[in-house]
Amino acid sequence: MSAEQQVITIDDISAENAPAIYVTGGLGRFLEAVTAEVTAEVPDLTSRKGRERVASLAAKVSKSKAAVEKPGRDYLKRLKEMPKVVESELREFVTKMDALRDATRQPLTDWEQAELARTDKHVDDIQNIKDLLVFDGMPTAAEVGQLIAKLETVTMDGNWEEFLAEAAQVKDQTLAKLRPLLADRTKHEAELAQIAKFNAEQAEREQQERYAAIARAAVEKAQREAAEAAQAERDSAARREQALIDQAAQAQREAEQKVRDAEAATANQALQLQLAAEQAERQKLQAEADRVEAIRREEQQAIEAERRQAEAVEQARLAEVARANAAADEINRQAAAREADKAHKGAIYKAAKEAFIANGMSEECARLAVKVIASGFIPAISITY
Repeated sequence: MSAEQQVITIDDISAENAPAIYVTGGLGRFLEAVTAEVTAEVPDLTSRKGRERVASLAAKVSKSKAAVEKPGRDYLKRLKEMPKVVESELREFVTKMDALRDATRQPLTDWEQAELARTDKHVDDIQNIKDLLVFDGMPTAAEVGQLIAKLETVTMDGNWEEFLAEAAQVKDQTLAKLRPLLADRTKHEAELAQIAKFNAEQAEREQQERYAAIARAAVEKAQREAAEAAQAERDSAARREQALIDQAAQAQREAEQKVRDAEAATANQALQLQLAAEQAERQKLQAEADRVEAIRREEQQAIEAERRQAEAVEQARLAEVARANAAADEINRQAAAREADKAHKGAIYKAAKEAFIANGMSEECARLAVKVIASGFIPAISITY
């Protein structure tokens, strides 16, 4: 390398020395000089001064590139006979300088991206705490309790870095709203449980009263029917007994009359009178047997009436059980319908949110937009379920 080439720097480039500079490989020394300068030090990216130094070195590369490129372009215009050589050399130089500039700035670019990702994560985590206060409908006490337990496990420590104060404040504010909500929902659900218990007890009392009324009516009916049947049987037995007595008396009278009319009758006639007396005695015995049978039938009818009463009470109980089961089935059906409606609305909310996100809206904005529309705060806009 000549003495002239050794003393020429980027700042010394001019039209006079251009022929010695803009030749094949002639710009390599400037690229080496700039490379050596920007790579001679490794700035500390953790400090503001270090990051500014990296940006300054990258800017110096761009400035050096311009200092070489502009005189070369001017020289190229004058050297119509060497455009391809100069253009090729310049293009290679510019490409390498751009690559050197990008490589020089790459640590700063990487740091900036990492810093953005770090801060975005903290912002998202804080927003997640705030979102614990966003509900699709009124939550249960158990759900609020789970949210409080989940939030209380979030540790406020050095991992939050410069966002620690904000995160701690948001956590405290969220807990300050969730705890009264838990107390309110617990009280409300306890009141609902008390009302449900009262209604159940009232229904049980009414059911027992219906059972008792049905039983009383069945007993009264059975007693009435048994008494009527017994009375009818007694009347019938009395009539039969009286008829037998009348028949026996009539036979006795006839026998006595025959005795009086036939005192002189033969021994055969006396035997006939004895047979008539025996017939009358048999009739009296039959009347007594019929009376005993009537009493037995009366007792049997009373037993049958008690059986019918028990069957009526059991049928009434089964009917009430069927009614209670039907009511329970209806309650379960309504609960299932509410759950299905909740799931359906959740799917509609999710589809609307994803549609907003698909059209360029952030997830947080999309969630808020769907919530505001669903609450009816936006005129002439609604969600159709």
